Amino acid sequence: MYKKLFPKVRPRRLRQNGTIRNLVSDTTISRSKLIQPLFVSDTINSKQEISSMPGQFLYSSEDILNEIESLKDCGINTVALFPNINTEVKDPLSKEALNENNFMCQLVQRIKEEFPDTMLVLDVALDPYNSNGHDGIVIDGKIDNDVTLDALKKMSINLANAGADILAPSDMMDGRIGVIREELEKHNHKDTILLSYAAKYSSNFYGPFRDAVGSAQSEGINKDTYQMDYRNINESFKEIQLDINEGADIVMVKPALAYLDIISKLKCKFDVPIFAYQVSGEYAMLKMGIDKNYFGNNVVPETLISLFRAGSSSVLTYFAKWVAENYDNISN
Repeated sequence: MYKKLFPKVRPRRLRQNGTIRNLVSDTTISRSKLIQPLFVSDTINSKQEISSMPGQFLYSSEDILNEIESLKDCGINTVALFPNINTEVKDPLSKEALNENNFMCQLVQRIKEEFPDTMLVLDVALDPYNSNGHDGIVIDGKIDNDVTLDALKKMSINLANAGADILAPSDMMDGRIGVIREELEKHNHKDTILLSYAAKYSSNFYGPFRDAVGSAQSEGINKDTYQMDYRNINESFKEIQLDINEGADIVMVKPALAYLDIISKLKCKFDVPIFAYQVSGEYAMLKMGIDKNYFGNNVVPETLISLFRAGSSSVLTYFAKWVAENYDNISN
């Protein structure tokens, strides 16, 4: 069919220089669509590079304020905070997560005082506080879903009281969005946004993250019992529909690059913002390739474009700051 149209139709006309390519591009990267994950510790006095994530750091409570200011200067106004908690306060019931004056609650209050316009995304999961490294409470050798829900709703209220803008339950317990939403309404946090890790797959790409937050598992329970089977598509539809019905405002697909098909299918099926999380293993893989000159830095925006092209509204990526500072075709 197209042979009959040539030479009247020449697709290369719209590729001949950068200006025209930018004018007709379907997808762009915007600073306002990037979320920078940050790790913070209550036990260090200065930032430390994370060995399994070169170029990423574990920040002290002082250093993280400087980093947030630096992010704002380059146009990144949303950060996702993840704690690395002193092992001395960890226990099998994650009691420190329920302490309304714990390290993260105090830090959130301080950040909001200094940077009121910065959007703070707070992880709601017990693994940083749990001595066994799991997202739920272990009873009789199993993750007890309903006991965990009680802890998660208390943790959520603590973070909302501290000033969190977005709560991001990442635990994959059944019913947690409904329980948290009900508790937020009860405590007059009706405007707190729930970003559900609705399609969080049990992935092999999470290893460096667990190094960063110090949540290595010490019990024999497999996270396959609560995170999703990476072989499944239809299961993601079920999880997301449940979470929307329970009160989620935004849903997340995690990891990102190996799940572009999931993002695309969910975008077509649901009328709700879909975020993607380009996780620690994906970051480490790309960073190593760049550092060893297997490919150039432009592989980073290429992967991000693929996520937006698939249907992501925003992306959590450890490359957010780098892209904001270095990518020529980024918009505000």
